[in-house]
Amino acid sequence: MNILLIGSGGREHALAWKLAASPLVDIVHSTPGNPGMDEVGPCFDVSADDVDGLVKLALQVEPDLIVIGPEAPLALGLSDILRARGFDVFGPSKAAAQLEASKAFSKGRMTKYGVPTAAYGEFTEAAPAKAFLATMTAPYVLKADGLAAGKGVVIAETREQAEAEIDEMLSGKFGAASATLVIEEFMHGEEASVFVITDGKGAVYLPAAQDHKRVGDGDTGPNTGGMGAYAPAPVVTHEIMNRVQREIAEPMLKGMAKDGMPYQGVLYIGIMVTADGPKVVEFNARFGDPECQVLMKGLKGDIVPLILIAATGGLKGNEAQFESLLELDAFQPTATVVLANQGYPGSYSKGSLIKGVAEANGLPGVTVFHAGTDVDSDGALIAVGGRVLNVTASGDTLREAVDRAYAGVDAINWPQGFCRRDIGWRAL
Repeated sequence: MNILLIGSGGREHALAWKLAASPLVDIVHSTPGNPGMDEVGPCFDVSADDVDGLVKLALQVEPDLIVIGPEAPLALGLSDILRARGFDVFGPSKAAAQLEASKAFSKGRMTKYGVPTAAYGEFTEAAPAKAFLATMTAPYVLKADGLAAGKGVVIAETREQAEAEIDEMLSGKFGAASATLVIEEFMHGEEASVFVITDGKGAVYLPAAQDHKRVGDGDTGPNTGGMGAYAPAPVVTHEIMNRVQREIAEPMLKGMAKDGMPYQGVLYIGIMVTADGPKVVEFNARFGDPECQVLMKGLKGDIVPLILIAATGGLKGNEAQFESLLELDAFQPTATVVLANQGYPGSYSKGSLIKGVAEANGLPGVTVFHAGTDVDSDGALIAVGGRVLNVTASGDTLREAVDRAYAGVDAINWPQGFCRRDIGWRAL
């Protein structure tokens, strides 16, 4: 197979690495890619949100399968446009991708289909939003309705903070993404991520992972796009996974299909495991980042046949043939540590030199995925993003995986980088 992968982050590097390892795959083309993906296969200089450019590239490359990594092109309807051109695409339609592209749409669907989630209100004006706070107790969860690169969620500890945040969000803190604001009750429990590979009818569930959203150790500081992750997540027991399937995934997939928006691709279900069972925190229309990195690294089997059947249909009734992917012994405990640029998730400088990635990759069980890297005029690796490297490792136990990942971090010489030192703490 000839595969075209769209995206340039750590998630996409992990996907490229896993897809290229399949005996079914001859070549993985990526666009725009990054220096790590360039080592997997050829990269093109077409942006992930350049829909016209991507269509032209697909016609040029003639891939057997197109895999869309990030959310922005999905929200723009790239899947629909490529499918109309006759391509097989792994990624939901524009209509289905609204589950991520609009928090208000997503909450409305959950309400309609009876899926458990936090109580909420939807607002475009400050006065009714502030009045709604009176019906709730602190802390308050405020979400920009649209896409905000993983940073559009604020947890306000006091009423005063929440009111100030309402003014900021509705005044354009996240641009058009926060023109509509969703305010939710705060759910108590432990978060986890469940990934469902689906063609809109059949569904296969990957091992649950757990992300670390806050920038600092002990889950302190502002939310980020994710500072590390591990899998499997012990908080998602067999019973919890069954409830996620029965109470969340199946009603959503059936409801979306019935409403003319069948969901095809990977459905990310962010859950809170509460005293009352699992409730939805959010849906994403793509693999999580950095959860994808631990899933691709930890899965021992070939994921390409599953991705292909999800893209082309026919999964319903054939789920059993993919169960070997999901057996406990088919997944190695895996952890990833995000090396981020000093200042992230705020402003940060670009262009600092990174050394030691090859040395880290040479350590037992370690693979370093590039997230925000480039090369300078001399061909040296430099940091250009907020989240720059994902140092990922597998082991016989989660403890070993985490220790190996941090050994990889310590092998990298990048003074401007920082990371959390407690990835996996809830499980360990």
